[in-house]
Amino acid sequence: MAEIVTEQQRPEEPERPRRERPELSGGSPHAPVRTNWTVFVGAALGILAVTGWALIAPDSASAALGAVVSWVAANLGWFYILTGTVVIVFILVVAFGRQGRTRLGPDHSRPQFPLFSWASMLFAAGIGVDLMFFSVLEPVTQYYAPPEGGGESAEAARQAVVWTLFHYGITGWAMYALMGLAFGYFAYRFHLPLSIRSALYPIIGKRIRGRTGDAVDIAAMLGTIFGVATSLGIGVVMINFGLGFLFGLPQGLAVQSALIGLSVLLAIVSAVSGVDKGIRRLSELNVLMAIGLMLYVLVFGRTEFLLNGVITNIGDYLSRFGGMTMDAMPFGHPEQWMSDWTLFFWAWWVAWSPFVGLFLARISRGRTIRQFVLGVLIVPFAFILLWISVFGNSALGRIHEQGDAGFGETIMGGQEEAFYTLLAQYPGATVAIAVATFTGLLFYVTSADSGALVMANFCSTIEDPQQDGPNWMRIFWALATGALTLAMLSIGGVSTLQSATIIFGLPFAIVLYLIMFGLWKALKVEGAQMDASQASWAGVRAGDRAATIEPGARTRSWRQRLSRSMSYPDQRDVAGYVDSTARPALDEVAEEMRSAGVDAVVERGSDPATHLPFVSLTERMEGEQDFIYQIYPVACPVPHYLLAPQKDHERYFRLEPFALTGSRGYDVYGYTKEQLIHDVLDNHERHLEFIRLSGGPPETGATAVIGSAPAVTDWSADFSETPEEELSEASAPSGNDAGLRSETSVTPETESESR
Repeated sequence: MAEIVTEQQRPEEPERPRRERPELSGGSPHAPVRTNWTVFVGAALGILAVTGWALIAPDSASAALGAVVSWVAANLGWFYILTGTVVIVFILVVAFGRQGRTRLGPDHSRPQFPLFSWASMLFAAGIGVDLMFFSVLEPVTQYYAPPEGGGESAEAARQAVVWTLFHYGITGWAMYALMGLAFGYFAYRFHLPLSIRSALYPIIGKRIRGRTGDAVDIAAMLGTIFGVATSLGIGVVMINFGLGFLFGLPQGLAVQSALIGLSVLLAIVSAVSGVDKGIRRLSELNVLMAIGLMLYVLVFGRTEFLLNGVITNIGDYLSRFGGMTMDAMPFGHPEQWMSDWTLFFWAWWVAWSPFVGLFLARISRGRTIRQFVLGVLIVPFAFILLWISVFGNSALGRIHEQGDAGFGETIMGGQEEAFYTLLAQYPGATVAIAVATFTGLLFYVTSADSGALVMANFCSTIEDPQQDGPNWMRIFWALATGALTLAMLSIGGVSTLQSATIIFGLPFAIVLYLIMFGLWKALKVEGAQMDASQASWAGVRAGDRAATIEPGARTRSWRQRLSRSMSYPDQRDVAGYVDSTARPALDEVAEEMRSAGVDAVVERGSDPATHLPFVSLTERMEGEQDFIYQIYPVACPVPHYLLAPQKDHERYFRLEPFALTGSRGYDVYGYTKEQLIHDVLDNHERHLEFIRLSGGPPETGATAVIGSAPAVTDWSADFSETPEEELSEASAPSGNDAGLRSETSVTPETESESR
């Protein structure tokens, strides 16, 4: 007998087969992934044009990029600073608001990956080899040339690490969280394609399917590939130095070209193997090796000094964060410092946010908004804080405390040497540098393969959020990223990549505001659903409330009610109830609706494993979100207390009502036909109240078929291209991602919590 697993014991929600109607999911069952040629060709031509320009006229390209960056720093620095602050405030308000408990998926969904795997993937995707590069270089640079005050002082050393933490801190991760939340919310909650354009639907409506939506995706593609190329360029020059230290390889474009080719090959192998196999395993290995390096420096270094530094850095970061995040530095005209550091990092985070956000959404189905936001803000930054504090303070301690000026000069003289120069000071340096080089290579590959996967998704029309872009497109974008990285390195190295990131990140910074506005409007709709439910309960007279919670309260004796609450129906009981009571009740309601001119249909399906029936009533509302009431069997373990030995089976089945966003959370087994009809009407009235509270007429001008209440647009229908006549009446009304239970196996591994 298979083990009975309760909801509390189950860390992940298994995948289930999908059978959905297009009006719920945005496409036909098992719809294939289609290439969006407009986005693909537009982005590819843009990248190839810049790459060709850099290779053919490197001096012209370098000068033009430098001039544009200088203008942005002088005139639009305030915009980047403001954007970072607004994103932090917005994402925290959403997380701690009443919608924070809403799941990125149906209400019954649970996370696909355990916490460590999830944290490893989001960390490895969100931060690459650049963390190793800047964890030593930036603190030392800020120590010698701080934005304010004199350098080479105790105060400069103290604040140098804080500036590095600020640039790698929660501002950037808030941008990732915003994009990931928008992707996941609209894809898993409202069944729209997993793309940026979906987040703009509340603002521009059906135009997201046309040129406007394509333009947004192309802008995201350009920002993403330059952001990824910047990280890969940093990684290549750093790994080149490490291999030169270990094996005597020369430093230069020839070796870097070979490294790019090798890394792209590894990225292709990882990307085409998928999230579960390639990216997940590499990410976990990557994080474990990074932790090992950090512990190596902590143990063999000045441990007490480093631990004191960690505590001090945390306090300084928290106390200074408010002022730093809004500091546009209007006095002293430090445009060059702002361009080299804060503006570059903010543009870099912005450029990476579509890429990382989509990847985070891809791996975060089933988590609540609050869990998602806090996890993205806290989990990776906690590691970043420790990493930067340990490595940064190790370098500063050697320079400032021990007076090793030559060590500082070496770092300032060669950016790519900084991390390895520090490791060379410890016992077993050769082994440590070998591990660091391999870790850097893994960081490179996990960034490249994640980037190729996500860019392939951007250029595809994907109706199932669990699907990804085709393998050939992942290979193309891995190669394109490698070519762009090589071109940028050939005309000026890392600084040129930084300049390009600032430029191409600017258009998408504007898109972030549109995404926040669209997400806010969508969350208001979610709030309207909550208000509708509360209003319907408030409208029940106090004397009738017990009857609403338990419809038989006024018609059954207390012994009958007790008998029902202590019954544990088996498969035969449930099947008989659905056929004898549930199906006739829903048929009767649907017939009455149709007589009033409403498009209502009842559909029956069966679970392929247990053959248990389920039944659903759908009221199709033109231009609105459909009303759906589905009764589905949910397996539960029989409680192991006094009555359990009297049962001849270890599990029973609840018949739970499901709506578009998941289970209603109660059991209707044992209701009479009349009581079940009243339960349908209770839920129908809540749906009408939701329509009224959601406000705003639909884009088509359609009015509700059930009254004069303003309608809410059925967003998923705008992505449906399958004619209604192609649908099978026998198909299940919805799928797992639509919030309703699909025709899936009710196994012990998918059981919900016991009653």
